[in-house]
Amino acid sequence: MPNLFDLAGPLEVSVVMPCLNEADTVAACVGKARQALTEAGIVGEVIVADNGSTDASRELAEKAGARVVPVAEKGYGAALMGGIAAARGRYVVMGDADDSYDFLEVPRFVEKLREGNDLVQGCRLPSGGGRVLPGAMPFFHYWLGNPIFSAIARLWFGSPVRDVYCGLRGFRREFQNGLGQRCTGMEFATEMVLKSALVGGRIAEVPITLHPDGRRVHPPHLKTFRDGWRTLRLLLLYSPRWLFLVPGLLLIAFGVAAYALALPGVRIGPARLDAHTLLFGSLGLIVGFQSVLFFLATKAFAIGEGLLPEDPQLRRVLEAVQLEKGLLAGLVGCLVGLAFLLVALNEWRLAGFGPLDYAHTMRRVIPGATLVALGVQVALSSFLVSLLGMQRHR
Repeated sequence: MPNLFDLAGPLEVSVVMPCLNEADTVAACVGKARQALTEAGIVGEVIVADNGSTDASRELAEKAGARVVPVAEKGYGAALMGGIAAARGRYVVMGDADDSYDFLEVPRFVEKLREGNDLVQGCRLPSGGGRVLPGAMPFFHYWLGNPIFSAIARLWFGSPVRDVYCGLRGFRREFQNGLGQRCTGMEFATEMVLKSALVGGRIAEVPITLHPDGRRVHPPHLKTFRDGWRTLRLLLLYSPRWLFLVPGLLLIAFGVAAYALALPGVRIGPARLDAHTLLFGSLGLIVGFQSVLFFLATKAFAIGEGLLPEDPQLRRVLEAVQLEKGLLAGLVGCLVGLAFLLVALNEWRLAGFGPLDYAHTMRRVIPGATLVALGVQVALSSFLVSLLGMQRHR
């Protein structure tokens, strides 16, 4: 059999490992990856993307047969980006160099990629047929963080992945290059899953076994609560619908319900819903409407910057809600609101600018002020959304 690691022509698979002071384990990981490729007859290479190691990681990786690619920019994602950019294989299989993943399983990922999948995600959790050996995953990661964030990814993004954090995965290099990933930190792996689902990529899973971290010199790089927040932040930023639209619509629904009950002075038991209920309703309407406008602006910006794929529904909304229409709607809202306020001002004039029945007068003042605020929001947001629309079609 020819040496599958010395061929100058096209390669089928590049195994990429990010590395930062992994002298304890990097040689073993490289050795397993090379063994797996050789035994399966896969033409490939092993790349170690070194992120500034100060120990003997680079020398050990080269001695074990890897091609070491130095990556100056710090971060897990930055290291992987550097390694993937240097890869020559049609497919890339990435995995951490801490010996927690068994690189002898690489051929299973290649098999799924050959079937036409764009992304093949490893699954360590029992829900996907995987296995976590004792001491291999912290309690909170196993029972809370990973299942919850994986469930959010399925609900919000339609991803079929049940282990969104798993770092052992394979993908078509051309497909990943088209995702336009931005995260240079630990969010890189999660971002890949989210964007793959958003663009409609074909995603499969492979159950794997997670082994305890083999490093002894230094502890794992992950920080539970810091990295958990960074993952939640990423999920929210990539889903303006759940960050802005859904909460905004719920607040608007609350505001409308409060107005429907408070304007006629409905009684619920001993309580009579009055001016204070109107104030709470106005708060819901103003904040909720602003949140919906933020959804439109954020989605338009994200699409224009390539963070999110094109959305035909949003395009139709932006084309229908033109600047002139938005300004007209805002003007109408302001005029109706001013009419309410003028009626209240006239009532005060008729009372000789003296004391008023506030429970009665506030039924004019609160809706009037709310309509003026909403009108101004619509007018100003129309300019912003129009500007973003120009950028998006530039």
